[in-house]
Amino acid sequence: MKELVEVIAKALVDYPDEVTITEKTEGRNVVVELHVAASDMGKVIGKQGRIAKAIRSVVKAASSKDNMRVDVEIM
Repeated sequence: MKELVEVIAKALVDYPDEVTITEKTEGRNVVVELHVAASDMGKVIGKQGRIAKAIRSVVKAASSKDNMRVDVEIM
């Protein structure tokens, strides 16, 4: 899931070199933390959080086949 979030985030931002992703696994729960430059935060979140919701939906769909629960947190 880390790679999927990384590809999506780097396509959205102006500074793809500053995108960092950490992944924490606790049993069947995975937390993916996305860190971007301050100037790119709005591009990743989008108006009314639409892009953030879309990223979470894609990751949820991809993780459902592995029977995992993945949460994406934007830092």
